[in-house]
Amino acid sequence: MSTQKLKLLSFSGNTRILHLTWMAFFISFVVWFNHAPLLISIKESLGLTSQQIKTILILNVALTIPARIIVGMLVDKYGPKIMYSLLLGISSFICFFFAMADTFEQLAVARFMLGFVGAGFVIGIRMISEWYPAKQVGLAEGIYGGWGNFGSAAAAMTLPTIALLFGGDDGWRYAIALTGAIALVYSFIYYNSVHDTPKGSTYFKPKKSGGMEVTTKGDFVLYLVMNIPMYAALALLAWKLSPSGVSLLSAQVVDFIYIGLVALYFYQVYHIYQVNKEIFIKPVPEIHRYKFKQVAVLDLAYLATFGSELAVVSMLPLFFSETFEITAVQAGLLASGFAFMNLVSRPIGGLFSDKFGRKKTLTICIGGLAVGYFVMGLITPEWFIVLAVLATMACSFFVQAGEGAVFAVVPLVQRRLTGQIAGMAGAYGNVGAVAFLTVLSLVSAQTFFFVIAATAVVTLIAVQFMDEPKGQMAEILPDGTVQMIDVH
Repeated sequence: MSTQKLKLLSFSGNTRILHLTWMAFFISFVVWFNHAPLLISIKESLGLTSQQIKTILILNVALTIPARIIVGMLVDKYGPKIMYSLLLGISSFICFFFAMADTFEQLAVARFMLGFVGAGFVIGIRMISEWYPAKQVGLAEGIYGGWGNFGSAAAAMTLPTIALLFGGDDGWRYAIALTGAIALVYSFIYYNSVHDTPKGSTYFKPKKSGGMEVTTKGDFVLYLVMNIPMYAALALLAWKLSPSGVSLLSAQVVDFIYIGLVALYFYQVYHIYQVNKEIFIKPVPEIHRYKFKQVAVLDLAYLATFGSELAVVSMLPLFFSETFEITAVQAGLLASGFAFMNLVSRPIGGLFSDKFGRKKTLTICIGGLAVGYFVMGLITPEWFIVLAVLATMACSFFVQAGEGAVFAVVPLVQRRLTGQIAGMAGAYGNVGAVAFLTVLSLVSAQTFFFVIAATAVVTLIAVQFMDEPKGQMAEILPDGTVQMIDVH
């Protein structure tokens, strides 16, 4: 792999893989958020209530939490080429199902299943890490994440117009089905256009599947603890769908879900033990160890960054509309600045990590977003709208640069586990979204922003315990020999 400058205008070598992969992520995000700009049409077409619309928004992020964990394991085992192709292909049919839904129940089931496509992000993280050296991986992952993430904004800007072009009450159906058709076609293009690694490179796989490998007893305990918030977030979602929330599920069904989540957690603990039981018999040689605290810190950092982004993007138009008494269209345009920053800020976060150090960049980004959300909590109707938008965009820069900084570190922890580490961090982003949106349903928007700022301060302290990636990591080749991979 070349360590020369990243040539973005090229379409050969690793740049070709980068472009093909961010486009796969872009399409997966278009499919994941294709309903958002069409909710008014869907609501009128099927006669849905406001509570039912809110339920669909909740369901859209629910399955993504376990999906990112599972897909992370599968990509480490089978490779990103086949996994991205399968994810896009399968999602296209779920998309068609959503487009043809005639009842709220059908819409809800389809939207819940489409949370699966949100796991696409994890696949590309592993693919890009295979094709770029440590000195470039932050920028490359930042471009992949930032440009791909823009799919949600692209959906918002284009799908209402496409629905109008098709016309009639079913315009939204054709617009959504079109995104499914694009995903299906691209799944074949991607499969026939990429390879998992550069020629002559080895694709390192975990020794066992069913859980992440850890290398010390202390890390084993920390890994079990870090799994609990993901189950807690799913329990929180179940509570929101219960009679105490939007009443989509009966109390008995929700109780059954709670019991199922507890059983599932202990089932996972059993599998994690099966993968790691050897560490209780003999210590792992120093050369093969990695520190799980690195993963734990990255999880928390992504909760504060991407988790807050998902939550804020969904509430910002309404916040602007109510605070400044402007139309929904005007509020939507002003709020879109938050998502637009993705195009540049996430790659900048990755680039600065490559240039100035991973820990330092992450510290500055988390600190910046803590201040940014605190300032957003101070916004009142007396503010000039221009100042409010500038404050929002400044905060957004640090949020998304922080996301880029997180995934500039993920591939440098342990190569063969990159998919699982990316999956866990990605899942924590969704955990954050669920937690913050739940807070928003209970308090004012100002308090909501202050809660995110306080979370960021706690995360900032945690980041100080992260070690700067340096030296080399060891991976074992199929013939048993050890290969050293640079991480700085």
